[in-house]
Amino acid sequence: MRGTSASSARRVATGFEPVLRAAGPDSATLGAQLFAVVDALDSSGSLRRALSDPSRAADDKAALVQGLLRGRVDDRVVEVVSAFARARWSAEGDLVEALEESAFDALLAGAQSAGQLEQVEDELFRFERVLVGQRDLRRALTDRAAGAEHRGALVRRLLDGKVTPTTLQTVERLAVAPRGRSVSALLGLVGRLAAQRRQRLVATVSVAAPPTSAQLTRLSGLLERAYGRPVQLNVSVDPQVVGGMRIQVGDEVVDSTVLARLDDARRRLAG
Repeated sequence: MRGTSASSARRVATGFEPVLRAAGPDSATLGAQLFAVVDALDSSGSLRRALSDPSRAADDKAALVQGLLRGRVDDRVVEVVSAFARARWSAEGDLVEALEESAFDALLAGAQSAGQLEQVEDELFRFERVLVGQRDLRRALTDRAAGAEHRGALVRRLLDGKVTPTTLQTVERLAVAPRGRSVSALLGLVGRLAAQRRQRLVATVSVAAPPTSAQLTRLSGLLERAYGRPVQLNVSVDPQVVGGMRIQVGDEVVDSTVLARLDDARRRLAG
């Protein structure tokens, strides 16, 4: 999302955050109900158009949401979906995408209230790395011919009892409703949401050989000084990495050599 849609998504998400904090563990329930709204919008083009139509009055769109959802879902879900409907969107799909991100964020807020957010973040990253080396599993998790129920059951067989409930719920949702995207891409999205919730950037670091703790500490410091905020390092070992290290922060690939030069220049200037 960009422009108007991105601004709308940020504004509604900011307003929803105090609700999630107050909800505590109940945030996971709110997330599940938001996913149900996403599914309803995905299945009804007319409803998507009605709620994202810029020529329609915001109050009319909010009234439509309330008429459809009141008494069927938690009132807090009704209110946030109404807020999304009142906002302006560049495309009807942006409204659904923003709702989906809020649903994932609600799951993560529940994990945060339970003190498990960092563990969930680590589990999701580790599962993503497992997928990298298992093409058949990647295909099975997005195989439309298998059906959503079968894909969900596959996730439960793989992860139930081995990860936190939030991780299980998240990966199951990714498999059941990928919405045309790869599971790896969706795991990356949720990982970024988790990092944002902990007010951290995510740096995906691919290295030719396992780094030492001292190297990781130095790299973390370099990135934090470069970006001006805490950075979460997700490290994977790949012998094929050219130059020994590849760093990606969001859509940006960072040259570790450039970072080292910047750090050296700062030290020289400091005397």
